[in-house]
Amino acid sequence: MTVLIAGGGIAGLSLALTCHQIGVPFKVFESVPRIRPLGVGINLQPSAVRELLDLGLQDRLGQIGVRTRDYGMYTKFGLHIWTEPRGTWAGYDWPQYSVHRGKLHMMLLEELLARAGEGCVECGWTATSFGNEDGQAVLHLRNAAGEERVARGDLLVGADGIHSAIRRQIAPAEGEPVWGGAVLWRGTTQARPYMTGASMVMIGYSGLRFVAYPISPADPRTGLATINWIANLNYDPDAAWNKEDWNREAKLDDFLPRFEGMRFDWLDVPGLIRAADKVFEYPMVDRDPLERWTVGRVSLMGDAAHAAYPVGSNGAGSAIIDARKLGRAFLDHGVTPEALQAYEAQMRPVTTQVVLTNRVAGPDQILDVVEERCGGRFGHIEEVISAQELAGHAARYKAIAGFAVDAINAAPPTIPAGARCPAPTKERQGA
Repeated sequence: MTVLIAGGGIAGLSLALTCHQIGVPFKVFESVPRIRPLGVGINLQPSAVRELLDLGLQDRLGQIGVRTRDYGMYTKFGLHIWTEPRGTWAGYDWPQYSVHRGKLHMMLLEELLARAGEGCVECGWTATSFGNEDGQAVLHLRNAAGEERVARGDLLVGADGIHSAIRRQIAPAEGEPVWGGAVLWRGTTQARPYMTGASMVMIGYSGLRFVAYPISPADPRTGLATINWIANLNYDPDAAWNKEDWNREAKLDDFLPRFEGMRFDWLDVPGLIRAADKVFEYPMVDRDPLERWTVGRVSLMGDAAHAAYPVGSNGAGSAIIDARKLGRAFLDHGVTPEALQAYEAQMRPVTTQVVLTNRVAGPDQILDVVEERCGGRFGHIEEVISAQELAGHAARYKAIAGFAVDAINAAPPTIPAGARCPAPTKERQGA
């Protein structure tokens, strides 16, 4: 009852760890010759952190990240709009973590190889297409030399990212990812922490936005922490822009002048940008929701299923939750097409709503409301927007994204402790 996993990113490795935990054989195929740490900072909401802890990763996670304490919004002039607590400070039973994406990725890989053995991940093989043949899922693969091979298993899960070949076969008329006009510049800088030392801040509005949060504690010798930051500008969506690429280095002149005025007594934005070792440029894209993820013994997860704008701290977390929900479906239905259908029925409606909401009403929408009403200047925020309106918007987004405190705390574990997938019955073997 082998599960083939196309893609060795956070989504694929989380599913592999889940399969190993519940006793389901699996094999991961990754396109790059060697998995290495890429990207910059990301946030993991308590709902995703809970799943990582249930995988036994509590100690490792604590070593690579910072427990996010609060999340604050400010105008382009540095005036305070709204701050809300995060993680356990907000009443969740689990923390929120800010981590370097590459460190999280490598942590998952190291744990998987230690638990399941070196042979469970094969690098250098790119998924090109799939088939459903003779009661099996068939994965077609190609390496950099042009050599081709076929892998067969009971199920195939496409975890091969926003440019997924598995998705392309399921939705052949879809085309490229959708760019709405926003471009992100991302970097990390060694700097003195601001506010609590574990504070996430969002400054400006959608056309001129800056986000920052620490992804390491302050060094006791230097007092410096690694601060992750994101600068966002908007352009005409009809204008041409470079295809998204996490590895493309940027030129400061392309965006820094627009942020020169963001110098506050608690944060020097242009200084933070200039002090970065490297800056990467990334057009902000997503994909329209699909009408289906599953074809026979094949389905999708993570960005391959539901790539969304990164405005709600739920990208990597959604992939982790997908993995755990798939694992639960295997427990309930065996390694069968019925498990894939049950997983899709639960997760596709939720993620569809998040993708669409992030386009127009993510948690940062309050910044635009304040900018439109007062241009970013006010004597007191209550003159512009009430505390009730601020709290209501935050609560609505949490409910849509599945982050509501009471709901998260009350939910039973996705994978019960010690649960193992049952051996296939004759009926399931013939499914």
